[in-house]
Amino acid sequence: MRRKTARALSTEPWHSAAWQAQSLLLAYPDEQFEQRLALVGRVATVLPESVARPLLRFTTHAEQTATADLATAYVATFDHRKRCCPYLTYYAHGDTRKRGMALLRLKQAYAKGGWRLGDDELPDHLAVVLEFAATDPPAGHRLLTEHRAGLELLRLALTEDNSPWAAVLDSVSATLPALAGDEHEAVLRLAAEGPPEEEVGLDPYASPVFLPDPVVGGPR
Repeated sequence: MRRKTARALSTEPWHSAAWQAQSLLLAYPDEQFEQRLALVGRVATVLPESVARPLLRFTTHAEQTATADLATAYVATFDHRKRCCPYLTYYAHGDTRKRGMALLRLKQAYAKGGWRLGDDELPDHLAVVLEFAATDPPAGHRLLTEHRAGLELLRLALTEDNSPWAAVLDSVSATLPALAGDEHEAVLRLAAEGPPEEEVGLDPYASPVFLPDPVVGGPR
């Protein structure tokens, strides 16, 4: 069992570039988005085909779409559809006290890696988790694997909605171990029941501060 776990959590040299590229594409499409698309196109040349191909599928769509239209679609997808929530702890905990503890654990993991998030940043936004994973692949891989069921549910929801961002989630999934039996069960349960419903005043749709630029030279 120990050997199996070690293999599941091992990272490859290209993981950092992949997670950085995915983070850039999951940021809000602003005036710098075209530059990010060009950067991702260059990064894709050094990634495995299973990871690069869906990234290029998204960049091709984005290059053929006006930025304003892409931004409108982004808001409609991630801000207005609960089933496409990009905040990973929401899937396991909903708006409950347990989610507050999960957010705290994420912040502690970031602090251990040398990160300090602002008060207006939620640490469980997928773009933020991927950005962290790019700077600390072993720790980031563990976090992504812990939220594997939620990631898969988000990927399936985007796919069913024919969202272009489904391709980015396909790429994220290709960087992670295949779903185990208990994770398949967790995905089915989340799809059938949804997250817990105890309301405690947490807003899973607060606007995060995205991280559009690749990290250079370590923590910010």
